[in-house]
Amino acid sequence: ALSPEEWRSFKLALTKGVANPTVLFRFALPDKDHEPGLPVASCLLVRAPIGSEKPDGSRAFVLRPYTPISRHAKGHMDLAIKVYPGGKMSQHIDHLKVGDQLDFKGPLMKISVEELSKRKRLGLIAGGSGLTPMLQASWGRRPQPSHHGQDINMLFANVSEADIIAKDRLDGLAKRHKNFHIHYIVDKTDNKAWGGSVGYITKDLLAKLMPPPADDSLVLVCGPPGLMNAVSGDKLPDKTQGPLSGLLKDMGYTEQQVFKF
Repeated sequence: ALSPEEWRSFKLALTKGVANPTVLFRFALPDKDHEPGLPVASCLLVRAPIGSEKPDGSRAFVLRPYTPISRHAKGHMDLAIKVYPGGKMSQHIDHLKVGDQLDFKGPLMKISVEELSKRKRLGLIAGGSGLTPMLQASWGRRPQPSHHGQDINMLFANVSEADIIAKDRLDGLAKRHKNFHIHYIVDKTDNKAWGGSVGYITKDLLAKLMPPPADDSLVLVCGPPGLMNAVSGDKLPDKTQGPLSGLLKDMGYTEQQVFKF
């Protein structure tokens, strides 16, 4: 259904709030038996004519990358998008009505499942909707005996419990696969029964949850700029990895042991 060479339009079929302010947007594929066909780990580009006005009166395209959360679904693909008040693309998609179309292009490979499989231990650090590529990485390397017991440890940061996306899915993954571990951290909570961490990500928390710096370890990071800058440093404007900084750098990780989505 998708093409990395050309833009293809798909109709919005459904919208559903999943965690404030994140919304699930379901786009119908041309046929009920079609699958998105997304390899691990890849993303799609979305475009819309909502940019600055051009001399001929038309609007420039704005492009954004998104990672569907429905890798093996048939007939549709789901995007979980945090709708920011000033976000051009997220606001545009949020104002689409069922039946409206959006342009997609892809998939665009980020890191291959073969590269993920080379490491004995994976650490996943996600913030908010930065969870979406981590779900893909988890699906691609579900810890089973044939995968030589690869350990996958995820740290998922959110502002509050209400902001946590796909918690049931993550908890189910941890329940079904003994080598997959999930830990939640929120900025604040009034829930006295909360079983995760509260506050901000620290070196001590990372040392407890992430695989140690080693050639057979890989830490994947994806989240809002604040999280990226604090944990690993963000990617460069040209979307290359750029230098490693932040907490992971201070803890002795190298650029070969960290991948930034």
